[in-house]
Amino acid sequence: MTTSIKISRLLEENTYDLKLELVAGQEGLDRLISSSKIQKPGLALTGFTEHLHVERVQVFGNTEISYLRTLSHPDQRAVLSKLFDSPLACVVVTKDLDVPSALIDGCETAKLALMKTPLASSAFISQLQAFLEEALTATGSLHGVLVDVFGVGVLLTGKSGIGKSEVALDLVMRGHRLVADDIVHVTRRKEGDVYGHASELLEHHMEIRGLGIINIKDLFGVAAVRERKKIELLIELTEWDPAHEYDRLGVERDFFNLVGVDLPHAVVPVRPGRNMTTIVEVAARNHLLKLQGHHSAEEFAQRIKDAISRGAGTPPARSTDSNRDEEVE
Repeated sequence: MTTSIKISRLLEENTYDLKLELVAGQEGLDRLISSSKIQKPGLALTGFTEHLHVERVQVFGNTEISYLRTLSHPDQRAVLSKLFDSPLACVVVTKDLDVPSALIDGCETAKLALMKTPLASSAFISQLQAFLEEALTATGSLHGVLVDVFGVGVLLTGKSGIGKSEVALDLVMRGHRLVADDIVHVTRRKEGDVYGHASELLEHHMEIRGLGIINIKDLFGVAAVRERKKIELLIELTEWDPAHEYDRLGVERDFFNLVGVDLPHAVVPVRPGRNMTTIVEVAARNHLLKLQGHHSAEEFAQRIKDAISRGAGTPPARSTDSNRDEEVE
C-alpha cells in the first residue's frame, strides 16, 4: 500500500513536467511526502509556525523570496533556521528565481532537499498536486478475478483451483466483461472508491486449467473486456463444508477491507450441482437492488416479525370429531 513517497521521486517524474532540479540538500532526498496538498510558508517565515504542515512540499514563490531579500543576511539565516527546526519534507523555489545563499546554506545544514523550477507557482502547484494525488493513492494487489457483471464490479476470490477463472469465463460467454484474471491490482481513489485492473503482461488473458492461457479479447471481441472497473462486491468461493453453518437469510452484512475501503463481502460455498455463474449474476442484481434501497433479506425478516407480532405464526387448533358433530347438529 502506497501512502508516502520519497522526495527523490519528484526529480524522476517526467509525465507531469515538473522541471525540477536539485539545488542543495541531497541528503534530504530520502525524506517522505505523505500529503498531496502544497503549502506556501509565507506567514511561517515571520515566525508563526502553528499551521505549518511538515508533510507537505513547501513552495517559495515570488512573495517568499522577496520577503527574504528585505532582511539582512543574518536575519535571513535566523528566520530560516527557526523554520527548518521543523522536519519539513522539502523546499521548491519557483519561477527560476535566484535562490538566496542563506536558503541554500540553511537547507544544507538541515539536510533538507532544495529544488527549483522555471514554472510559475500556480502552474507548478497545479501539476505537482496532480502528480501527488496519483502517486500517494493507496494501492495493492491480490489473487482473484475481476469481472463486470450487469455494470457491477465483482471481485471473485478463493484458493487456487476453486474455479474462479471458469466462473469468469462462463460469465464472459453470457455477455459480461473480464477486467483481470489471476492478479488484480487495486487502487483507492480519493473519494473512497476502489478500482481494479490487470497488469500490462496479463491484460485480457485468462488461465484455464487443461487449456492453458487464452486471450479473451481475441476470442470474444473488444466488448468482452474492459481496462479497469470500480469494485463494488467481493465474493469469496470456498469448498463446501457440511460442518460449517452458512448464511441462509443474508440479513447479516459482512465487509472486506481492501486498501482501506470496506466492500460488501459474501462467502459462497462451491459444490457439484451449484450453478456458480447464476449465483454471481444474482448477487450482482441483488447488489443493484440494495443500492436502490431494496434489501430482500431484511424485508423478508421484517415480514416474519410482523406475522409473529400479529399472532399469524400460531397455527389454529384442530377441531375434534365431537366438536365437528356438535357443529353439524
